[in-house]
Amino acid sequence: MSAYQEYFDESHQLVRDSVRRFVEREILPYIAEWEEAEEFPRELYLKAGAAGILGIGYPEQFGGSHEGDLFAKVAASEELMRSGSGGLVAGLGSLDIGLPPVIKWGRNELRERVVPQVLSGEKIMALAVTEPSGGSDVANLRTRAVREGDFYRVSGSKTFITSGVRADYYTVAVRTGGEGFGGVSLLLVEKGTPGFTVGRKLKKMGWWASDTAELFFDDCRVPVENLIGMENMGFACIMANFQSERLALAIMANMTAQLALDESLNWAREREAFGKPIGRFQVLRHRLAEMATQLEVSREFTYRQAAKMAAGKSVIREISMAKNFATDIADRLTYDAVQMLGGMGYMRESLVERLYRDNRILSIGGGTREIMNEIIAKQMNL
Repeated sequence: MSAYQEYFDESHQLVRDSVRRFVEREILPYIAEWEEAEEFPRELYLKAGAAGILGIGYPEQFGGSHEGDLFAKVAASEELMRSGSGGLVAGLGSLDIGLPPVIKWGRNELRERVVPQVLSGEKIMALAVTEPSGGSDVANLRTRAVREGDFYRVSGSKTFITSGVRADYYTVAVRTGGEGFGGVSLLLVEKGTPGFTVGRKLKKMGWWASDTAELFFDDCRVPVENLIGMENMGFACIMANFQSERLALAIMANMTAQLALDESLNWAREREAFGKPIGRFQVLRHRLAEMATQLEVSREFTYRQAAKMAAGKSVIREISMAKNFATDIADRLTYDAVQMLGGMGYMRESLVERLYRDNRILSIGGGTREIMNEIIAKQMNL
């Protein structure tokens, strides 16, 4: 990472080394088995919590470390992706989209009760925004929460929720007011709350190792003190949360592309055809050179936006660009990697086969490619 000393210092390298050892010890020996089983052990959350991985970027008072150090989080995220399983990273990291609203806007009592348990891995956190009626149209979500005394009565449903099956806490977007973005709030809903049920575990093209579920709320009574932030101000909280999620997805896309490139390079050096390694054929040498160039540009642009975010600058337009660019590059590199490996690239035993499948969700989750372009266009006053 010497080319990126502008972004990463010695403390970040320590984080990187620690997480890499964790991945090598606790994940890589078992990941193929977990992928086929379409889940990983809940115990891994406890192990990641004990290793301090879940707490990176969060306040020390709740058991975290490196609070406010965005590049410590980036380094950890990149190393987790070396597991080769986007589903595992998404599942283990679902706290990173569910927990920030609680920390930033939740009541002290709520934070003190929930956050330490999640950072230790004892409890699992999920974010529940997407609905069957429309994933990207957050301002018009339909799950309704009506206040009755000291409770909200919640009715509606959510879908495509990462860690939806096994989560203990859910940050849920609900409608407490009128139509549009001005009527949206966030509530913390706990598993076991009467009227709240978890539906079937959804079968997916990729991200097999993560559980993804439907959620149902049937007159579910949620205490008023579980309101996150002010009533009817949830949309702004969700949008702020999306910026970090989009950065995380760009990083995931870049690492997916990196792994695809690494596998392609190894194959080009070892595989022989017509009496020589295939990497010595100009058409493949040039393809690999182009893959490396595209990835380098994407990674540098993503890091630059992360640096701006860390400095407190607004990057609404740029982070949308970074997500789209990174996922486009990951599309190309995973496609090229499968093509380069030929028949082996199509086999389930091949890492690039999994990367190809897992990659497809990255331009959909956290706001689709089309929504990103709408955001960019609006920021250009179009």
